[in-house]
Order: sequence, then structure tokens, then C-alpha cells
Amino acid sequence: MHGHDERNTTRQRRTMRWGVVCPAPLARDERRRPSRAEQVRQTAVMELVEELQRAGLRLRELTLDRDGRPVTGVLWQPAAHVAGAPLVCLGHGASGDRHQQPIPWLAERLVGRHGWSALAIDGPVHGRRQVGAGGREAFWPEWQREGSVEDMTADWRFALDAVQALPEVGTGPVAYWGLSMGTIYGALFVAAEPRVRAAVLGLMGITGPDHYRPRVQQAAKAITCPLLFLVQLEDELFSRQDCLALFDAFASGDKRLHANPGLHPDVPTEELHASIEFLVRAVSGPDGERRSAVAVSS
Repeated sequence: MHGHDERNTTRQRRTMRWGVVCPAPLARDERRRPSRAEQVRQTAVMELVEELQRAGLRLRELTLDRDGRPVTGVLWQPAAHVAGAPLVCLGHGASGDRHQQPIPWLAERLVGRHGWSALAIDGPVHGRRQVGAGGREAFWPEWQREGSVEDMTADWRFALDAVQALPEVGTGPVAYWGLSMGTIYGALFVAAEPRVRAAVLGLMGITGPDHYRPRVQQAAKAITCPLLFLVQLEDELFSRQDCLALFDAFASGDKRLHANPGLHPDVPTEELHASIEFLVRAVSGPDGERRSAVAVSS
């Protein structure tokens, strides 16, 4: 995965602020989205920090204000976008931010080749929300904090509401992709969010702070959408046993496990291609159901 060719990038720096009207977030234990009559509307102030045009893609750096808490992210769209196209939410790892690879790699392919939109937001102490040194050094104490996962779940749902309220995005199907910290927070987001139709998770197990373990196990039992789960067999951060325990806990009737040799960061590129194929088939395909290629009789 190589860097971008800046010669093909048109950069426009400007600051704009506008309001988008979006539904109030659901309670953390409520999966039902309220009816129109029940919805309490609120205005999210969205700031466009920077806009780029690169190789037929439109990138917008955004800042949202959630009750005084900044939610920073980037939205990728085709230059010729179609409102209501699928949108993928991309969760990064603890050592990076919204632009950590393979986030841009995945976004460019899902957007450029399949016409999707893609949204990535910074972790709670990462990127444009960096605290201290950022990265893993800032993440470990943040993960210990009671309420950290609830805050990130609310950030994701708020960002999704705000982006889908944009007329050029709309309320099309939603998918989620996130490994490692992208699963630490993403599993609870997927469990809470009925709009997510398919997810790629992994490089994570039932582990972590005492307050977190029962939460992620409960979240796994609430995830019923098609799921692809990735494991690195020599993962030095999360044990194989813990990862398999999390996979077993998912309630999805269509869950798939891909395991590869190597350490935590050694996910092969072929699994990224498999992730894209899985999400596109599950979300955009004519039939997301898994079928047997050959009928096997005993």
C-alpha cells in the first residue's frame, strides 16, 4: 500500500460551518429507531475544515460538535456521487488516526470502484482529538476509563446521523469495518446501530478492563448481521483463545472466521480484498444470503 501521488490532488483549504438536522441518538440499549412522530430533532454543527479532489474522489475533513465534544473525521465520496449509495464506517487502530492505513486504501476502493461513501472518525484520543502523545500511549488509559466505549458509540452514531442528513449522502445501506481498536469500539457501535447491515471485525477478543469485558460480550450477542472476523494466529496483543471466544459469542447466523499466520499488524492484503468483496456482496449484492456451492450428502 503506497502513498498518494500529490500531483493528482487538488487541495482546497476553507472553513465553512453549517447545520444539518439529524435524529437525536438512541439510548445505548435501544436498537429501535423512533418513528417520525417520536423523533426529537437536533441540529449538528458541522465544520468543513478542508476539501480535496484526488483521482476522481472527493475528500472532506469534518468536525462535528456533539454537546461540546468534538468529533473529527473524513468523508470520502465519488466526484459524481449518487445519493442513497451504501456508506461504510471505517474504524482505525490504537496506533493511528482516521487516515491510518488501510483505512484510505479501503475507502478509495469502495468509493472509487463501487460508488460507496466512506466515513472514518478519529478515536477518542487520536488524530485531531489527540491527547498527550496520542496513539497507544494515550489509548490504554482511555480504555480504562468508565464511559469510554459509550462515548465512542455515541460519537459514531452522531457522526453517522449527521453525514446521512447531507443530501448528497442520504440514508442508504450502512456497513462497518474496523480491526483491533476498530473492534474494541466498533463492536458496541454495530450492536447498538440497526442501520449496519454487515461488518468486518477482528484482531480483538473478550479481554480488556474489567468494566469492558461484559460489555463487549453482551454486544457480541446482539450482533446478528453478516460478519467477517479476522484473526492473526501469532497475535502478540490478543490471544487466540480470547479472539475465538469473541467470535463464538457473535449471534450472527452468517459469521465467517479468517485466520492467518503472523503478528497483530501482519494482516495480508488478500484479506483486505476479501473484506471488500464480503461487504459489497452482503450490502449491495442481489442476495446477501450465503449459499452452498455444492450439496453435500452424508
